Amino acid sequence: MSGVVEQDVIYHRPQGIDLLARLYRPEGPGPFAGVVGVHGGRWCAETRLTNHEMDRALAATGVVVMAIDFRMPPVVRFPYPVADINFAIRWLRAHAVELDIDPQGIGGVGTSSGGHQLLLNALLPNDPRFQLDHDPSLEAVDPGLRFLVACWPVADPLARYRYAIEQGMDIHVASHDAYWRDEAQMQSGSPQHIVSQRAAECLPPLLLIQGGKDIILAPGMSEHFAEAYGAAGGLVEIKLFPDEGHTFITKAPTTPAARDAIKSICDFVHAQTDGIVQQSGGGQGLETGD
Repeated sequence: MSGVVEQDVIYHRPQGIDLLARLYRPEGPGPFAGVVGVHGGRWCAETRLTNHEMDRALAATGVVVMAIDFRMPPVVRFPYPVADINFAIRWLRAHAVELDIDPQGIGGVGTSSGGHQLLLNALLPNDPRFQLDHDPSLEAVDPGLRFLVACWPVADPLARYRYAIEQGMDIHVASHDAYWRDEAQMQSGSPQHIVSQRAAECLPPLLLIQGGKDIILAPGMSEHFAEAYGAAGGLVEIKLFPDEGHTFITKAPTTPAARDAIKSICDFVHAQTDGIVQQSGGGQGLETGD
């Protein structure tokens, strides 16, 4: 495993708001694959540093990780946060040469609500809703993802909303209400619905990581999504951890299960970018700003 250099950059200024990304860059020669990392937090909380241990571990195997902040309620609601993530994918590809990344080797890693928002970008990368507040200079840059890792994603927001109401999960219900306008919008922004209706523009190879004791998602959500994804023609792998709950990697990254899950993520990314990723990385510093 190689050393890792960390650096914060401003990647986007929608409505005059500076959005930061933490770049985790391997030391040594490239070219590398790259991933945009999207944190969870019920759409309304957490930061680019939430998945620090996972992001740094992936970078140490020779992958540039761009872990991003994005706008959240109460500043904006859906679809603006998804559009910020779409812009981040474009930004990473536009800066691929500076970062010693192969522009064809860019994917994404998302957790929980971040997994949901990343899934939307993977399935519908050119959806006009996800281009709001974009800098026109990156309009022509491809926002497509070569591969995707989604850890305990909220793949069916409407099902989770109704489950949260039934279970008395008040903070999660409030977060749904803060992010979504109504149930109809939850349905239109549901990866499960998009895939089941064969409405996806793209179906990149997907790895799902899911804990068997996750009580934050409706039962079987990841399994149901994996089944629909495969039925729609996508390549999907699901790795279940029977004794783990929601966010088990980020809550306890040094446990055997978390280490196993992180290794699975690293192995999957390298398998999808065979011939691109180097086992040690490097490159010079990148200037901050857009």
